Amino acid sequence: MADSFPRQQARTRRFTIGAPRALRVSPDGERVTFLRTKSGDDPVSCLWEATAGTGAERLVADPKALGADDENLPPEERARRERVRETGSGIVAYATDERHALAVFALSGQVYAAPLGDPPGRPRLVATHTPALDPRPDPTGRKVGYVHAGRLWVADLETGDDTIVAGEDGVTYGLAEFIASEEMGRFRGYWWSPDGTRLLVARVNESNVRRWHIADPANPDRQPAEVGYPAAGTPNADVSLFIADLAAGTRTTVQWDNIVFPYLVNAAWDDDLLIVAQTRDQKAMRLFNGITGEVIREDTDPRWTDIIDGTPAQLRNGHIVWTELSDDTRRLIVAPAADLASAAPLTPPGLQVRDILGTDGDSVLFSGSTEPTEIGVWRYGPDGLTAVATDPGVHTAQAAGATTVVSGRTLRGNHVSVRINKKGKPAGDIAVLAEEPNLPPPDPQFLDAGAGDIRTAVLFPSRHRPGTKLPVLMDPYGGPHSQRVLKTASAFLASQWFAEQGFAVVVADGRGTPGRGPAWDRMVAGDLATGVLEDQVTALHAAAEKFADLDASRVGIRGWSFGGYLAALAVLRRPDVFGAAVAGAPVTDWRLYDTHYTERYLGDPAANPAAYEVSSLNDDPERAVATAVRPLLIIHGLADDNVFVAHSLRLSSALLAAGYPHSVLPLSGVTHMTPQEVVAENLLLLQVAFLRDALSRRGV
Repeated sequence: MADSFPRQQARTRRFTIGAPRALRVSPDGERVTFLRTKSGDDPVSCLWEATAGTGAERLVADPKALGADDENLPPEERARRERVRETGSGIVAYATDERHALAVFALSGQVYAAPLGDPPGRPRLVATHTPALDPRPDPTGRKVGYVHAGRLWVADLETGDDTIVAGEDGVTYGLAEFIASEEMGRFRGYWWSPDGTRLLVARVNESNVRRWHIADPANPDRQPAEVGYPAAGTPNADVSLFIADLAAGTRTTVQWDNIVFPYLVNAAWDDDLLIVAQTRDQKAMRLFNGITGEVIREDTDPRWTDIIDGTPAQLRNGHIVWTELSDDTRRLIVAPAADLASAAPLTPPGLQVRDILGTDGDSVLFSGSTEPTEIGVWRYGPDGLTAVATDPGVHTAQAAGATTVVSGRTLRGNHVSVRINKKGKPAGDIAVLAEEPNLPPPDPQFLDAGAGDIRTAVLFPSRHRPGTKLPVLMDPYGGPHSQRVLKTASAFLASQWFAEQGFAVVVADGRGTPGRGPAWDRMVAGDLATGVLEDQVTALHAAAEKFADLDASRVGIRGWSFGGYLAALAVLRRPDVFGAAVAGAPVTDWRLYDTHYTERYLGDPAANPAAYEVSSLNDDPERAVATAVRPLLIIHGLADDNVFVAHSLRLSSALLAAGYPHSVLPLSGVTHMTPQEVVAENLLLLQVAFLRDALSRRGV
């Protein structure tokens, strides 16, 4: 018997098992490395290599053959996977040398080196201290850097020497701090020089960061875990940089004003050492040369400056890749360092640059949107601007040596397609082994709702009979950093399953969601609640007006993280519209959330208390009781180190004090993710049961 969709979705990690990822192209364009499991029901990721031109695949490294026990993960690696939302097992990350002749990866805290290309070779265990974190080969492929016990080490692959580069009790070297990995997209803390003789190293001192504790009430004999968590308005980690010369054994401090610019955003070491730093209020961002200290460009914004993944980058000719804001558009700029501050944009108004995907010689590859529900790929180079993948859908790409690998998802199927293009011609596909969902294909109906043209999708049961009224389920994320309304079938699998249970499901991306430009993004400045909730109501009413079968008198809402916050917000502030809510891992008091995210939108809580008051929930229950009480189910993992369970507990206390009936479902041992198969499956089933019961009650 086939699995139910909830079980299948949980077992396949949301159908990511069997899908190729972490694709990289060799500099000569002849080979593509990637991670993928052996089948759609095997959770263990292996390292593979495909030949561009034929698509022929070779298994480079299989964790099972290496005898790796993926359950034996060091706590630091578990924390890293939580930050990147990694639910897979086996080889989940790897790094290569400049020639793409060597791949390095960690398994159960041990480091392996695997030869790439011809002749094929076997992976070998590298003698290191264990557990080892974030191993990366130098560009020449002779050495491997890694972190052990907060210290940065280098293992010489030729001599076997294992040398400490930097270590000090009470601080860490070579690792990204919590804020960098959770909010800034920087997951590393050291960078090799192009010749492999030096390292740029981040020193992180968390002694001033407030200590929070995560207890395990289901196992009271265990000591609570202590973590450094920089909540809004509290001290961040102190981050500094130095350059270590491995041969000379010397250190050179990188000089920058890390008092005014305390956030280390990113670094890149190609021809030049380029470093990006940001002020605490995020209204200024500086790009500078880490060797000379020269400020290359400084951007400012009255609200906040945006971090763009992939910047800074440098082309073969030395030009620097950056972006700027003009005409309500994030636009590409490429110029020599001396001209970057005044360089004219190279992309037109209306094409929103989202990420810099990589460089290929004197060309740069980037993702962008002209329509926010679609993400395409473009290339800018000596021949100007050209489209690489712009069919309606979501696409990304990697390129090198005139070979481009495009990964794309559309509404035509549930899975990603991965196609190799060599010198402008199709050169094979990389096989996708993911399972097909046990679910009718999603058929979202799109509309632009209200005066703000809120991108909205509506899904019906596959066997819906026109003229039959359906209760409505709003299914948003609804906040900054994430979109739900995208023209891909895979984006709507869970929503379609809820529709099959008898709901008309409405998904809406309101103000603050990405892809529409800075004016739209910045509409949430100073208030994460009012406009965001208003947009969900607008989308609901527009959908009900267009589709007569939506019963707007029976409306539920569900969500996780920001979506959970939005769900609780909906029943507390608009009980006239929303009849029930499932709030998963909600942020209920923004004073308890981290610095970089929260202060970007709401500022310093000491200086802007009103912004926190209007955006937080814990004062709402008393007012809500005076209006109407709607069924509310709060779900939270007790091991969550991103949105701590304190959020839900404090809201529950406020609800109880106000006499507001509600339910709380604590998940023992569960973090902000819910990868556990049984937990993930039953959470969907419990939500359906709760919503059906709540919306069937008289008067709701």
